[in-house]
Amino acid sequence: MSWFKRDNGDYDSGSEPPDGGDRRVRTEGLWTKCPNCRAVIFNAELEANLNVCPKCQYHFKIGARQRIDLLLEPGYELVDGGLRSTDPLNFTDVKPYKQRLRRAQEETGLNDAIINAVGQLGPRPVVVSAMEYAFIGGSMGAVVGETIARAVDRARLDRKPLIIIAASGGARMMEGVVSLMQLAKISTALAQLDDARVPYICVLTDPTTGGVTASFAMLGDLNIAEPGALIGFAGPRVIEQTIRQKLPEGFQRSEFLLDKGFLDAVVPRRDLKKYLVRALDFLTP
Repeated sequence: MSWFKRDNGDYDSGSEPPDGGDRRVRTEGLWTKCPNCRAVIFNAELEANLNVCPKCQYHFKIGARQRIDLLLEPGYELVDGGLRSTDPLNFTDVKPYKQRLRRAQEETGLNDAIINAVGQLGPRPVVVSAMEYAFIGGSMGAVVGETIARAVDRARLDRKPLIIIAASGGARMMEGVVSLMQLAKISTALAQLDDARVPYICVLTDPTTGGVTASFAMLGDLNIAEPGALIGFAGPRVIEQTIRQKLPEGFQRSEFLLDKGFLDAVVPRRDLKKYLVRALDFLTP
């Protein structure tokens, strides 16, 4: 049976490719399996559907740049960039915090887990602040807090509605109390925005947890979420271990929170821009 075996793993199809290159058909990166319904989706189809599963409507995570592209008209301006996190505690766990920062910056092309933009949402000028979950879990350190605070101040001074797109695991533990102080700083700026009677809408995406939920993510004039988004302070496993009870189905998902009165609406991604334009018609004098 030696004729049947190929020690080098090369199974000849009987002809060489014209350029003498690799004969293997590569399908890597062409398909994505939905974690909800397990359907295998062609990536081009998934992207055309705004990264929403066409079978079960599961909303995949998308980046901050994509969020802004979906909402704002072409020609928007990125602002408040240039800030970079430092390592005030010289923090090290499994690896040094400086190394985590450097790797996240290389992988995302961002200085930190936030992007601010000014542009048009339909007919209205707005300020948008979008969080990037791929950057250390979208955690909120000093740079994220300062950048969002600048977005709030810009919206107040220019009297433009503010939209924050939250996607975060919470405060960044590597910066200790410095990260926790961002909750108070942003909340104070939002109180001033409210006194100025400038609308603020928060869009909560999967996941929005920890100190972000405990601060600006729940302070909007409207708090809306994408379908199936995980929203909470502590995780379900921690809560179950604390209260020693089994949590109900769908606990901390956006539909559950809407039913309990924590959210104003759950809006599919394809309808989000239209919904925000309509909401600002009511909120803006």
